[in-house]
Amino acid sequence: MKGKLFLIPNTIGGTYQSSLPVDTLRSIEHIRVFVVEEIRSARRLLKGIGFATDFEEVEFLLLNEHSATGTANSLLKKLQTGNDMGLISEAGCPAIADPGEDLIAAAHESGITIVPMVGPSSIILTLMGSGLNGESFAFTGYVPRESSDRIKRLRQLESLALQQKQTQLFMDAPYRNNQLFTDILDNLRPNTKVCVAADLGTTEELIKTKRVSEWKVAMPPSLHKRPVMFAIGE
Repeated sequence: MKGKLFLIPNTIGGTYQSSLPVDTLRSIEHIRVFVVEEIRSARRLLKGIGFATDFEEVEFLLLNEHSATGTANSLLKKLQTGNDMGLISEAGCPAIADPGEDLIAAAHESGITIVPMVGPSSIILTLMGSGLNGESFAFTGYVPRESSDRIKRLRQLESLALQQKQTQLFMDAPYRNNQLFTDILDNLRPNTKVCVAADLGTTEELIKTKRVSEWKVAMPPSLHKRPVMFAIGE
């Protein structure tokens, strides 16, 4: 019998116990093999949620942006020999803008049962708190690094948001947030609504939606090196 692949969410800022439902915590107590992006942070999560097993009895397998091509397929061996496996995201839900999607795709092809676990998602929390269209929306991941490409992409997303009445959610590396926000205010239409959702799940949480023209006269605190999700819409 093949093992199951459990998709384990991580905190996005709050305390571990309050971020994950009790049923999620109980469902992973038996797992002894975890696929992670970084071993230290994965251990910190498991310790924080009260995972009682000695880590010397647990195997951590790395899958991140530096992993060689084909790593995901090689990790399936544990599942194919009957071991349940946990996939842990660095933050929020696994496989959403992280390398875990490759493992899940490979597991589907091999007939492995996938078990998504309930936990925090910055995408959904932002959409909930934005006041923008929650019926039609899209998460488009990271915007381009180069300024000209980033501005072009922002204008494309604004066009989709306004023409299709579809909320567009996106993000960037935390150290580029201030420049991204500047590009938003300098290049989008004055009436376009922009939601800034920063430090979700922490005491510093900020969720505000204003039109571009309004943001220009009421700027938020610096967004530098803060986890931020942006959303634009009508």
